[in-house]
Amino acid sequence: MSRRVVITGLGLITPLGVGVKHSWSRLLAGESGITSTLTRPDKAYESVPTKVAGFVRDGPGGVEQGEWNTSEWVSKSEERRMGRYSHFALSVAEQALRDAEFVADTEALKRRTGVCFGTGIGNLDDTYDSALSFDKVGYKKVSPLMVPRLLQNMASGYISMKYGFKGPIHSVTTACTTGLHSIGDASRFIKFGDADVMVAGGAEACISPFSLSGFARAKSVSTEFNDNPAAASRPFDSARNGFVMGEGAGAVVLEELQHALDRGAKIYGEIVGYGLSGDAHHITAPPPRGDGILLSMTSAVRQAGIRPADIDYVNAHATSTPQGDAAENAAIRRLMLEGEDDETPAEWNGFKKLDPQEINISSTKGAIGHLLGAAGAVETIFSVLAMKDGVLPPTINLDNIDPNPDFTCNYVPNKAQKKDVAYALSNSSGFGGTNATLCLSRDVSM
Repeated sequence: MSRRVVITGLGLITPLGVGVKHSWSRLLAGESGITSTLTRPDKAYESVPTKVAGFVRDGPGGVEQGEWNTSEWVSKSEERRMGRYSHFALSVAEQALRDAEFVADTEALKRRTGVCFGTGIGNLDDTYDSALSFDKVGYKKVSPLMVPRLLQNMASGYISMKYGFKGPIHSVTTACTTGLHSIGDASRFIKFGDADVMVAGGAEACISPFSLSGFARAKSVSTEFNDNPAAASRPFDSARNGFVMGEGAGAVVLEELQHALDRGAKIYGEIVGYGLSGDAHHITAPPPRGDGILLSMTSAVRQAGIRPADIDYVNAHATSTPQGDAAENAAIRRLMLEGEDDETPAEWNGFKKLDPQEINISSTKGAIGHLLGAAGAVETIFSVLAMKDGVLPPTINLDNIDPNPDFTCNYVPNKAQKKDVAYALSNSSGFGGTNATLCLSRDVSM
């Protein structure tokens, strides 16, 4: 019999706050974590066309106050050795392990516990600063810590070393699909017997004038709400004009079902499907009808052994870009309105047909922006909490739904909605045409 994978621990850092409690409560309240870059001390932000971003809030209050305090999570020496994204990764891993009440206190447990953690960009500032130092002064100005601070697999390594985990130590970097791929890949390590427990997720901390300049030159980021940052990220809205870069991290503890039951762990839900696909279309733009994300959703739902009509909630990747939101919306409709598409699997035809308003979709990026390599992990956690609490998180800033006639679903505009959620999908897509979908089940029956 196939090994089943459940979620037993959660850890979060987002622009809404540090810790699951702070991020989730503010998300449901319809608050925004987006602020102006002009409040930062670096004057170089003034030259960049976009002046909005989702920074993690620093402060002495620490996790109890929902603030980021580096010293709460890493020592001074570790702070110097590691990049900021690794600090975030260690924090959310510790949060998730505490939540799961899991301690690998034997050699046998350590050998059966692994880490799968990724980042989309990693420590871009270190790359930039090191290159400037080398250009000005040369070899002797390059830090011996430069390489370990830059390597994108270091978050997994640091988590492994801190807790003594000796199972699979894996790192994913698939642009904005990284966080979801990390969780999906980790679930397969358990499913195929390589581990019994995995810590999985994604972290990102690359907001800077340099990184924002790159995305602005690519015309990917919002520039029309600089005077109203909280309104800048607006998925599915007719006034959307680009994404807002955010930073943060998300981690989950995954366990083989019987392993979790044997130790009496609380179980948030089960990963019942994991789909992956490629657009094979364009390095940044999706196919207009969302062919790639449709393929990954279809695969995840088929693995779950359910029908699209069973899906109660879709946490969309929707980043607030005109093309991306429209393509994903088209793909979700093609999946959920069974029998309307030539590519609908034959076994789904003839079953219950949904009215578009019965399709519940929201994008939590309205509140936190786009966390790039951390997005999929953070949004998977939001989907898990939607199932746990029976509530659909809102798409904030959705004041005027896109007038395209295909935008007729329930996008949970501006206010959270009560809803019994037994099955949820979480989508991620990334530059290079990579897509992934997790299908999550709330109820774990034997």
